[in-house]
Amino acid sequence: MSGSKFDRRSVFGRDRVVLQIQTVLFNNDFESLERAVKALSRACELAIGAGVISKAILRLGDCSPFQSLDDAKLQRLQVAGRSAPVVVYHWFDGANLGSARGHNELASRADGDTDFLWIQNPDVIVSPRLFEQVLAPFHQPGVGQVEAKQLPVEHPKEYDPVTGETEWTTTACVMTPFALFRELDGFDADTFFLYCDDVDLAFRIRELGLRLIFQPAASCFHDKRLGESGEWQPSTAELIYSAEAALMMAQKWSYPKYLEQTLKMFEGSGESHLQRAAGIFQARRSAGTLPKPRDPNHEVARFDGHFYTKHRFPL
Repeated sequence: MSGSKFDRRSVFGRDRVVLQIQTVLFNNDFESLERAVKALSRACELAIGAGVISKAILRLGDCSPFQSLDDAKLQRLQVAGRSAPVVVYHWFDGANLGSARGHNELASRADGDTDFLWIQNPDVIVSPRLFEQVLAPFHQPGVGQVEAKQLPVEHPKEYDPVTGETEWTTTACVMTPFALFRELDGFDADTFFLYCDDVDLAFRIRELGLRLIFQPAASCFHDKRLGESGEWQPSTAELIYSAEAALMMAQKWSYPKYLEQTLKMFEGSGESHLQRAAGIFQARRSAGTLPKPRDPNHEVARFDGHFYTKHRFPL
């Protein structure tokens, strides 16, 4: 679980870092995106003034079947970004790359002097001092990622209230050293299309002996849709791909008993999204394209029910 050049030192190479912000689009509402860019601009302005970052670029990767941004809309976003971040738009020619491959593609286009990647969902609104707060823990040796707190639905996973250390992170709003991202070859896009690519990357960071930090002082608003009971209302695509990803996680991180129990449950379910996820998994099993199991002694990954760590409260 060691061997990374990041194990015993801070990943900071300089005090004023170069930041790439990136987000993957798919038919997103333009007004929401414009609000996100305005919030990023204010956070960059304050971080530059505080001497924390020197410059920032925002790369938008568009997986939509048709271009979401025409010249006029892109200009509006560039105006919203003001001097930082510089807004750059990449349309993937109608190819829906998914979250993992889309972010890998954006990272491959990063400038050579990039120090950190800030990955966020397009419907996330960052708080003004967020970049200062999520970069601060990296001054400590052995920190591999820092995640911000989401509002209004905070993720219920456990974390150490003193150190902030947690067992996995979500790329709805997370900071990663760019050199570390490259060392790990980014997200496992061959296994994960939309969900659990972030959990898998977090586990692989921990395999190197690095720590994941949850930073509750750094907050962002994640525009989740809630039902009358206050519960999150996922879309059909989210239901399908999250179910598929759960099976892939059990396969890749060596939980065969849990995998077969879950697969059997999905196949016998009356829910169409679970049946579809099971079908996708079985097709890949037959084709021999499932990921090779790792971490057989469960030194990194653990399943608590169908979660990847204990939860502090029900969601």
